[in-house]
Amino acid sequence: MEVGRERLTAATFEELAMPLFDQLYNFAHWLTRNPSEAEDLVQETYTNALRGFASFQPGSNFRAWMYRILRNTFLTSRTGLAASTTVALDEDDDTAMPVAAGTPETILIERTHEQLLQDAMEELPVNYREVILLSEVEEMSYQEIAETLSIPIGTVMSRLSRARKALREILQKKLNRK
Repeated sequence: MEVGRERLTAATFEELAMPLFDQLYNFAHWLTRNPSEAEDLVQETYTNALRGFASFQPGSNFRAWMYRILRNTFLTSRTGLAASTTVALDEDDDTAMPVAAGTPETILIERTHEQLLQDAMEELPVNYREVILLSEVEEMSYQEIAETLSIPIGTVMSRLSRARKALREILQKKLNRK
């Protein structure tokens, strides 16, 4: 999503930023592994982005700019003890899977595979997890990922390759234990 040379206003920001809300929340949820932390991270991201919107360069990739702000916000304020010591006061089941059509056996197998993949993703280091999520879930190009993470395209490609290999190895170990 590129922005032309029009004047940057709060209305322009809202028009550009609001369609990205669900995508940013999903990425934040994968990074934080906690729904309430993800909500806080997205809220903080939008606050920081609106505050810095005047510095946004029209003509550049707004989506990548927003993801970069989210990632930087996560890295500066959500790492370390703050992310691991958060305790939810009310235990809503936000992780409930939607009811799928099929036999109970196929539903169980599908949920088991999804949980296995999610557990394996959580074992990956953050820098591997984020490139896989941006590539596979958010379907960003290598160029967009490079802009989002502020790294060269070659680094994106090698990191993605290493992340996929690590994910395969984790999944193989998990499957061999069963």
